[in-house]
Amino acid sequence: MENNSINKIYNKISSNPPLVLALAFALLITLGGLLLSLPFVSKSGQATSLFDSFFTASSASCVTGLTTVNTAGHWNLYGQIIIIFLIQIGGLGVMSFASLIPLILGEKFGLKSRQILREQFNIKNLNGIIRLFRYVLIFTFSVELIGALILSISFIPKFGIKTGIWYSVFHSISAFCNAGFDILGDSIILYKDDFIINICLELLTIIGGLGFIVTGELYYKRDLKKISTHSKIVLIVTGLLILLGTLGFFILEKSGGVLADQSLGSSILQSSFQSVVARTSGFSSVDLSKIKDSTALLLMTLMFIGGSPGSTAGGIKTTTFAVLILSTVSIVKGERETIVFDRHIDDQVVKKALAIFTISISIVMLLTFTLSISENFKTIDILFETVSALATVGTSKGITSDFSNLGKILITICMYIGRLGPITMGYAFGMKAKDRLLRYPECFINIG
Repeated sequence: MENNSINKIYNKISSNPPLVLALAFALLITLGGLLLSLPFVSKSGQATSLFDSFFTASSASCVTGLTTVNTAGHWNLYGQIIIIFLIQIGGLGVMSFASLIPLILGEKFGLKSRQILREQFNIKNLNGIIRLFRYVLIFTFSVELIGALILSISFIPKFGIKTGIWYSVFHSISAFCNAGFDILGDSIILYKDDFIINICLELLTIIGGLGFIVTGELYYKRDLKKISTHSKIVLIVTGLLILLGTLGFFILEKSGGVLADQSLGSSILQSSFQSVVARTSGFSSVDLSKIKDSTALLLMTLMFIGGSPGSTAGGIKTTTFAVLILSTVSIVKGERETIVFDRHIDDQVVKKALAIFTISISIVMLLTFTLSISENFKTIDILFETVSALATVGTSKGITSDFSNLGKILITICMYIGRLGPITMGYAFGMKAKDRLLRYPECFINIG
């Protein structure tokens, strides 16, 4: 009887790919939190509180970058290794690493394993899923290796061979996985004028945030005219957001802001860097606690949109934002269908985009309201941290470490939801659509 109950539970869980992902990330966070709480992984040799260790494990596993303790100052080499493993596994997806075992052993992938990988990579069908999986692994490790080699050009002369190599590997993985963790002590503020470090981290962040489907199409087809509508939208929206973010940050902060005393070249470099990392990873080349409120709103908008589907980035995603804009334009123009590149977007896609936006903005508002009661900080600063957590960005105004234990728990939950996605969370815990056998009469509701 007991074995039958266990088998029923196992079958129920394994037949629900979103639930498998949710539980896998929860298990990864739990394991990481317990390891980081051990005394031998901190520089002081003392055990880290469970609140701080689990917060750090959640942030690393959900590739966010928010921290309650300084990564460089608090964790020793063992702690940093644990964190970077959590980032790598969380960035690619827990089930991607679990699937490495049968791949190495040469075993065949079952249907359930393929369905889980499909959910992990956020793609529509199972065709070519194993080929995509192999590409993701090879592409990821290759880009991270190249990034580490480029970063070592700056880090090795500054820190020596051993430390320089470790810093290069750590920050390359952190940037590609859009995590934003650093072991330099104060992000890259001290290296804000280092062209190699800035540009390399920008490119790694952008590539990681495009999505494996997009980078795969660019690699295999090598012709922008032949890529899918999805990839075209991702590239266009990504380019526009980077450009507008760079111009916005420069204009707002150059006059009386954090860029006021910087040279023109340095200001452009820092503006570009903040525009890129604000959408997906939590690095910073300026003191964000000193930026204007208008700039904070700009960065929050970029964070909320985030990266692209099937990538290491968070946010509602560039395609969701594009679908919402395109559908709004079509309604204003009185068109019956949403058209892009001579293709129409299905109504179900529009509904899903609207649902993601509505749920995400509701979570942000609810959490900000709760934290504004429990924490003694400016509401806009709390809103900044909340958006950063849900979008798994990690950009911070520097107040997270001073949150109460309740605040840390709420932000941890927010990062977890943000990494899985609100829709996936709903599917995981039973909020599935039910087919209606009846079609009800149409009603009229006056809106607008």
